[in-house]
Amino acid sequence: MASTHDGACESCRFFDDHKLNGGVAATDEGLCRFNPPVSQPAPESKGLWPVVANKDWCGHYTPEMTAAE
Repeated sequence: MASTHDGACESCRFFDDHKLNGGVAATDEGLCRFNPPVSQPAPESKGLWPVVANKDWCGHYTPEMTAAE
């Protein structure tokens, strides 16, 4: 079984790390594209992708989900 470090969000193919125009990550957070956008309370609001820290992890991780190098 993978350790939580091996399964960190930053190593997952579904992690979107908010790169700036220069190709540099904006923060230590990103969007989880594995899970669907979360609906908001106001009917006119758009759904938002879950925000995760790059060192977070979840139970969905498998070695096959590792991002391409």
